[in-house]
Amino acid sequence: MSIEIICLMFAAGFFSAVVNAIAGGGTFLTFGVLTLAGLPSVTANATSSIIQFPGYITSTLAYRREIAAHWKNALMLSLISAVGSLIGALILISLSNPTFSRMVPWLLLMATVIFALGPKLSRKAGQQHTASRLGLLLQGLTSIYGGFFGAGMGIMMLASLQFAGGGDYHYLNALKNLLAIVIAAIAILVFASAGAVSWLHASIMLPAAALGGYAGVAMAKRAPQKLLRLLVIAAGFSLAIYYFFKG
Repeated sequence: MSIEIICLMFAAGFFSAVVNAIAGGGTFLTFGVLTLAGLPSVTANATSSIIQFPGYITSTLAYRREIAAHWKNALMLSLISAVGSLIGALILISLSNPTFSRMVPWLLLMATVIFALGPKLSRKAGQQHTASRLGLLLQGLTSIYGGFFGAGMGIMMLASLQFAGGGDYHYLNALKNLLAIVIAAIAILVFASAGAVSWLHASIMLPAAALGGYAGVAMAKRAPQKLLRLLVIAAGFSLAIYYFFKG
């Protein structure tokens, strides 16, 4: 690897964790840089899951008070996320990537629209149990997606969590970061056991991701929630457009 690629990988690791801590979509950066570095798409995807992991942990630690206040809900969603991630990761190592890659822009587009309409739909649902069941279903599907591919997973989770109980942006973001740990941990175990990870590339980007995760939460806590929501929506549509043209 050249010095330029190594520096690009380090920067991508840092900024991907910043983006994930604030909203989601950081996998797009790491996956793109790893494919640019010459890794096959499946290996790049598996390695990207490793890279995101320390950023998820540092982001969650920075949000620990928000999570502790609603630990029962967090535990239930964690169990659902673990099962979904296992299913998704097993699908990845048993099937080829091209078919699912064609679905990615549609999934991102759907998730972004749901997130944009989430507050309005949540108010209409009120306190009915249907909204909660819908949120749990959406989180399960998002976890399968996260275990399989993961790009834009944070955006999709912010959408599903609005229906799984709601709350202000920072609580949803805290819960999203915790569930990302669960999803990534299960996927990493499957990918590592299948020999699908490039540990050399991961070792370059891991320290940067750890720093970026903590820095991202500090940025998120200072920014207005409306601005953060607009940034999430913009990131979601941008990712969808990119994958539509890429396909």
